[in-house]
Amino acid sequence: MPLGLRMMMATAGVSGSSPAGQLWMWGANSNGQLGQGNTTGQSSPVQVGALETWASISASSGGHTIGITDSGALFTWGGGSSGKLGHGVVTGLSSPVQVGALTDWSTHDAYFTSLIIKTDGTMWSFGRGAYGPLGHGVVTGLSSPVQVGALTTWAQASSNSQLSGAVKTDGTLWTWGENSSGQLGQGTTVGLSSPVQVGALTDWASVSIGINAPHAIKTDGTLWSWGRGASGNLGDNSVLGKSSPVQVGALTTWAFTEASTNVNSHFAVKTDGTAWAWGQSNTEGRLGLNEVSTTRSSPVQIGALTDWLNMSTGGGGVVALKTDGTAWSWGFNASGELGQGDTTSRSSPTQIGALTTWLSVSNKASNSAGVKTA
Repeated sequence: MPLGLRMMMATAGVSGSSPAGQLWMWGANSNGQLGQGNTTGQSSPVQVGALETWASISASSGGHTIGITDSGALFTWGGGSSGKLGHGVVTGLSSPVQVGALTDWSTHDAYFTSLIIKTDGTMWSFGRGAYGPLGHGVVTGLSSPVQVGALTTWAQASSNSQLSGAVKTDGTLWTWGENSSGQLGQGTTVGLSSPVQVGALTDWASVSIGINAPHAIKTDGTLWSWGRGASGNLGDNSVLGKSSPVQVGALTTWAFTEASTNVNSHFAVKTDGTAWAWGQSNTEGRLGLNEVSTTRSSPVQIGALTDWLNMSTGGGGVVALKTDGTAWSWGFNASGELGQGDTTSRSSPTQIGALTTWLSVSNKASNSAGVKTA
């Protein structure tokens, strides 16, 4: 399996193959998205229930959360508008509730639109449908999971509220949804409501769909981006938009990338464990470069450490995981989404507590989540 895809699957969670553990959440909770049975926010991690069987988690900007257990069961909770919890209704939930009875769910990505891949390689979606990010050829929403086409070759998917992308097992890249800035990578600005292949190449390993500028890694370790270029989104040393993928630099050592779903900040990790950032830092220092109100149009290394594994961001806050099992955060923190016990923003990575047992972390806006061993 390609390195980039292997790292993304290992850290995002694949039922039956990733270590399972306890689920902890922190940050905003106005929709019950912290799974505590209430709507009280938390600025430090709090455990969700007593289960130690969580394999993966997605904290969403839509004010809801999606998780999969090691048995392949799918759970959702939080705000239910647009049917984004997948229970067939628009009612919110403040504690995890299983979606149906199936136990063959594998990987997922959640925003207002959710994309989930099953162990049989089929892809399913539900939630908001405006601009066509559900991939069903329409722009109406869905309140229960519906299969996208009939294929059984989907390997990894990513989505935000307006557009989606996915990589198949044959290494092809597909996109659909809103496209006013060329963010579908199709060489046009025409929107699509069903998956369409990006070019003809078969060497794509993973994709991260940002709100303006998606990023993807190929099997040769090169990093590519497209879409809106303002604020240095594309990392290609310009502020010009591109409607087709362009390579970020010339390196072949990229292993993981994260394109923000809410703001103009982007991140990547190299095979040597170094972390890199580009785009817009703003007053919160969301790039983690110990600077504020600065725009970077090319990747800049975050510190000098070589033990980063991945990171997750959707809004101004970032949570990250190191190879030693420690969790770190930086950026915007108005709702306590950094997990530091306060609401103070930080412009450099700061460790969350002292534990070395974190298996995965997730942030999409004003709340964050993590899975750790007991």
